[in-house]
Amino acid sequence: MTRPTPPSPEALYLSRQTQTLRQHTEHYLEHLSAAGYSARTQESYWERLLPFVAWCEDRGLLHAPQVSLAVLEGYQRWLRGYRKADGHPLTAGSQLNRLTGIRMLWRWLLKRHVILYNPAEMLTLPKEEKRLPAQVLSVEETGGVLQAMESGTVLGLRNRVILEVLWSSGVRRAEAVSLMLSDIDLSRGVMMVRQGKGNKDRVVPLGERACKWLARYLNHARPALARRYDSGHLFISHNGTGLARVTLTKMAGKAIRETGHLDKPGACHVFRHSMATQMLENGADTRHIQAILGHEKLETTQIYTRVAISHLQKVHEQTHPAERKQTARRKKKRDASTPDTLLSAGSHKK
Repeated sequence: MTRPTPPSPEALYLSRQTQTLRQHTEHYLEHLSAAGYSARTQESYWERLLPFVAWCEDRGLLHAPQVSLAVLEGYQRWLRGYRKADGHPLTAGSQLNRLTGIRMLWRWLLKRHVILYNPAEMLTLPKEEKRLPAQVLSVEETGGVLQAMESGTVLGLRNRVILEVLWSSGVRRAEAVSLMLSDIDLSRGVMMVRQGKGNKDRVVPLGERACKWLARYLNHARPALARRYDSGHLFISHNGTGLARVTLTKMAGKAIRETGHLDKPGACHVFRHSMATQMLENGADTRHIQAILGHEKLETTQIYTRVAISHLQKVHEQTHPAERKQTARRKKKRDASTPDTLLSAGSHKK
């Protein structure tokens, strides 16, 4: 009679695991909810973690202790080789986001003694990209987009006012759709952004121009939209309910490319980027821009200083040899035409 082979320490340890990796991931998201993280943050973590859980399950890795450093490095290589529907690879930032989400989950598992060590801490993450804002509109382009919008109808006026507010205040898309009527104070020209990114409240200024458009919307358009039902949101649909984020994305994108005839990608965030860049061009302090935009770190705001280059353009024009020659030629040409101009003016007086 042969003796049965005793289970290996690994098999014995796994047999005591009562929950799968997927179940632990779901509990982690419940923990985020209990800790006060926003629904959008929870959704973002789920979008980052679910593909990894499915990837592990496809390879027979159903429990967290089965995930070693070699497994994580294999997933990292898979992410590098992954191609989206359009054929493009994931950016380094997207890869970093997904791997950071896994590292946060594994820290949580270690604290709860689900795993004995954290292999995710030993994973070499890709360097964080320091990318410039995708697109920035000039003052003329921004004004052209807004001016081209049709504001003679109820929905047209509402859409125009939304973009005016986005440009004036620099609020994010999610913050704009969450605004309530009580968050607006036109007499003071301010707007309360509640539970913005990072669950932080802030007060932002609203320019006189935006306030005038808002007053027009509140007096003429919003009452018609809220005739049957009123959710209390500042910007509402024809049913009186708050707007979905995708509604703003489609509307802003259409305004830029179709109505404004600009060959530039982007939607709501373009107005936020443009507002910050234009204010810096006009001499605004970076700290003030940081407070308006609601950035936690000054470094995030300082990226706009790399876009606002009007000062660099002036220095380049004044000091670059090729530009100095062009400037000298233009000055010489103006000086040559000055006597004729004066002579003409003198003969006219006679």
